[in-house]
Amino acid sequence: MVKAVILRRESMETGEALDLIGSLVAALKGYTAKLPAVVHLAAMPGGLKPQPEAVTAYEQVVYRFRSQAAASAFKRLSEPLIDSLEAFEAGEILKAVQPLLLALDLLELMQREKTIAVAPAEEGRLRDYRAALHRMMPGKEPELEGAGKGL
Repeated sequence: MVKAVILRRESMETGEALDLIGSLVAALKGYTAKLPAVVHLAAMPGGLKPQPEAVTAYEQVVYRFRSQAAASAFKRLSEPLIDSLEAFEAGEILKAVQPLLLALDLLELMQREKTIAVAPAEEGRLRDYRAALHRMMPGKEPELEGAGKGL
């Protein structure tokens, strides 16, 4: 009888963390693309909820991230990703975007603190994800300029 051995890696790489965050950003982009330009709260006070399949996919990415990041520096990102998942489930797009911006802020802080190494190509991905999330935010008011860059 042969026993299967499952090797569990001890740490997550920066590229892998960005891949998973990128999956969440893509899920939000797909969801916002289906929303009407204006959603009146009087007509839909609870917001527009995503399809159950989309919620399940989002949830799987968050929990995969949590399981892979458990013993690494990326563990700090778990709470904002859970917050984003909860907001996504509820159909609250702005509340789903803000925790992802916080996760990007934490990644940049970890880079400055030299906790993680971020290659130049990965820095470009960070900028792209931030830009995509900002495009999901309503309005282009000057006071929103630089939002999500608080750390």
